[in-house]
Amino acid sequence: MEWTGARYADKPTVEVRRRILASPERVWEFVSDISLMPTLSAELRSVAWLDGAAGPTLGARFAGRSKHESLGEWQTTSYVVRCEAPRVFAWAVEDPEQPSALWKFTLTPLDDGGTELAQWMQLGPGRSGLSYAIDRMPEKEQKIVFVRLREFERNITATLDAIKDLAEGGPAPEGRGE
Repeated sequence: MEWTGARYADKPTVEVRRRILASPERVWEFVSDISLMPTLSAELRSVAWLDGAAGPTLGARFAGRSKHESLGEWQTTSYVVRCEAPRVFAWAVEDPEQPSALWKFTLTPLDDGGTELAQWMQLGPGRSGLSYAIDRMPEKEQKIVFVRLREFERNITATLDAIKDLAEGGPAPEGRGE
């Protein structure tokens, strides 16, 4: 990731792509299984559907608990804002109208029967834990945003690599990399 000088209000984004030798339907099994995500993440600790939901559908909600060395522990509620199996799964964190973050998986079928999987995320426009760090050190906002985006890029890369391994028949994950 290259320095962009982005500020939080710019709604900066990160996107990572992987080519996977499995059909979009196979890859969808993993990206739409939110209970799998904590085993693939260094930050996400647990996830649970709310309101009796059993899987991703437009408008469904889920709670996530996370932990970060610098930011502490927190819980969020996310709202599924796009769910088009087996193509797009996206959610807004905290407030669907002014999310603290937007996350999206996009699955594109390839001519060889494989899938291009992309994971994209956007900070803001709603406030998040990062906003409090920026409030304490406004002169370092661009650096704070850049460092966090680099962390997201590393974590997304690890998640996509794990999904690729699973979809292509690799072993199940043993747990998060702490």
